[in-house]
Amino acid sequence: MRYAMAIDTAKCVGCGDCVVACQTENNVPHGYCRDWIVETVSGSYPNVQIELRSERCNHCDNAPCVRCCPTGASHIVEGGIVMVTHNECIGCGACIESCPYDARYSHPEGYVDKCTFCKHRVDKGQNPACVDVCPTHCLHFGDLDDPNSDVSKALKNRNWKVLAPEAGTKPQLYFLI
Repeated sequence: MRYAMAIDTAKCVGCGDCVVACQTENNVPHGYCRDWIVETVSGSYPNVQIELRSERCNHCDNAPCVRCCPTGASHIVEGGIVMVTHNECIGCGACIESCPYDARYSHPEGYVDKCTFCKHRVDKGQNPACVDVCPTHCLHFGDLDDPNSDVSKALKNRNWKVLAPEAGTKPQLYFLI
């Protein structure tokens, strides 16, 4: 089992519903976020391209945040979800510095926090909160080892990219293009 998410950049409108759902579902403190919207503009007038992306932790197979954690608080659980055990985290920030995706933040209570793919929901057979609230249905989640999962079908039928492939992290967050 290998959980992954694919974001359809042709459908994302940058509404931020995923961000609000995550903050609400995971009790994220005001002013912080586990996921966010990125807008990139390329080209020049009159051939301008705009891409909107919902970004979060990439749940990397080769996660530098896990390798550099001095306490083992950052770790990978079944399904490839990268987690942080809050009471083991000393808040040193090594994982924040090592992440090429800027996907972690220092929680005001002294530990590092990040997206968990809403593991508490996934364990119950539900989607992450962001997936369920997306009005354009641009977020696809599931098990890459299941060819019938939503994410597997999305990746099979479309071209896709990952961010910073040169980092060698083997991210499990894909962007459909």
